[in-house]
Amino acid sequence: MKKLLLLLAFIPTVLFSQSRKERKALEAQQKLDQVVINNLKSHVQNLTGSKASTSFEANATEYISSQFKSLGLLPKGTNGFIQSFKIDNGKIIDPSTYLKINDKVLELNKDYFPLSFSAEKKVKGTPAMALRERGVPWFVDIKDLFEDGAKLQGSNMEEAIKKEFVRAASKGATALFIYNSGSASDSIIYNSKDKSAPSPIPVFYITAEGHKKYFSDHSQVLDVDGNVAFKESNFSGSNLVGYLNNGASSTIVLGAHYAPSAREAGKGEEATKPSTAGADDNASGVATLIELARMLSASKAKNNNYVFVAFGGADRGTIASNYWLENAAISTPVNYMLNLDMVGSYSDGKALLVQGYSTSPLWKEVFASLPNKKLQVNIDSVSSVSAAASSFYKKDIPELYFSSANHQNYTTAVNDESKINYSGTLQIAKFITSLVEAMDSRGKVGFAKTSNQSAPAAKVAEPTAVAKPASANENQGSAISRSTVSLGVIADKTNSEEGLKISGVTPKKLASKLGLQSGDVLTDLGSYKISDMKTYMQALSNFKAGDKTTLRIKRGKDDKEFAVEF
Repeated sequence: MKKLLLLLAFIPTVLFSQSRKERKALEAQQKLDQVVINNLKSHVQNLTGSKASTSFEANATEYISSQFKSLGLLPKGTNGFIQSFKIDNGKIIDPSTYLKINDKVLELNKDYFPLSFSAEKKVKGTPAMALRERGVPWFVDIKDLFEDGAKLQGSNMEEAIKKEFVRAASKGATALFIYNSGSASDSIIYNSKDKSAPSPIPVFYITAEGHKKYFSDHSQVLDVDGNVAFKESNFSGSNLVGYLNNGASSTIVLGAHYAPSAREAGKGEEATKPSTAGADDNASGVATLIELARMLSASKAKNNNYVFVAFGGADRGTIASNYWLENAAISTPVNYMLNLDMVGSYSDGKALLVQGYSTSPLWKEVFASLPNKKLQVNIDSVSSVSAAASSFYKKDIPELYFSSANHQNYTTAVNDESKINYSGTLQIAKFITSLVEAMDSRGKVGFAKTSNQSAPAAKVAEPTAVAKPASANENQGSAISRSTVSLGVIADKTNSEEGLKISGVTPKKLASKLGLQSGDVLTDLGSYKISDMKTYMQALSNFKAGDKTTLRIKRGKDDKEFAVEF
């Protein structure tokens, strides 16, 4: 009995001692969690537009580099942590371009635009539209270039126009104005990738709206005053690359884009000041990336090396991630890639989205073992075709895309720090760390093609073209209308040559059924010439389900043509 009483008396002491240890452990963990939350707040504050002023990317580059250095990461850029790259976007219409008819200023792109092979010159004169005299501009009606009522195909139309300006210039014309008074639509566009020799005289295209407002009376005499000028549009960006060398035979890539996905309105290619604060898109992703570097540096998971990449050029699709893959300064193969995009807006009832679940058979097994009691996770089997992760997918590297974007203002000025749920972001960082640790003993992660591909809700793989106001920097010859059909292609946005080069096709979609391949260059859809993504979307907008046409492509040195039915 005494032994029993002593045992009963001892139990509360043991329980109290255990509960005190648990409390201390809990308190210690809470302190560590608060440190991470404070770090996340500091990162977001230093990576939002409100801190960045007009030199956002320079400040972001300096800040991310300093954080990587403080964590002991090895620099793997071309200049320390910085890996710079440059993309040629062709030439855009310079703001000094203008056109006045009878002292009325025409609206660029809406009423007219210069063709990309136009001479860069001023033009003045008082021509009669119906006459073709020396020393004044000439006018050519496109409907006269239609043969037997059939529309000339895109490339042939361009050649026909070039013949017209050669003939006009040889007979003393000072400029050439092209318009279409017929009912059939034409395929004339502004081609920013055009590398042909310039014409000897300025060449303007008058849109249907411009013709109706200013040129419908073909018997009139006009007072013409205009100018054509272009400028080169080169996009420069930088990736920030830090390396944690564990002496392993493979490497895991963790990435997040660090530039906001919207720019100050009206500044085109030149803009450096974000129009959004960028807190969730994507300061939250980069902040989490930095803290993951800290967590994995302290982790026992050492069977892989780690590369942490802050990708530049968010508005340029996968240019930055493609460039890193082609120029990675690491010698070991990439095992898999984890992409963080807008992970700061997690909230109860709205789960963390994880895409790419089917890119490896291992994901299902490992996810089932993860302790995610504090986090709701929504699994999506498809690969995210618009994010950096898609670059890795195209290289047959397993990938996962993480996003908690549950709001519609990620590209607006209210995308500020108040939108960030730091406790939720902490749990996401912990979840990803536990995932990496659970994968550590799995060796080489096998790759699998997904059955289909789609983009996250806030991103679009093959974007629907939407009409918008045009400006001198927008490189478009006319407003783009909404398209109801698509081919199912993935554009290679690193392409600087003429045409829409594709880096992949969506399984079971039209392009896949036609047999299109990565590396194919789309040049014409029906009578519409394709020079880039914008002109591709313009071309698509002219078709609806059930329409039949032809698609012309270049495959290596060969030209191919396909019969298409949408």
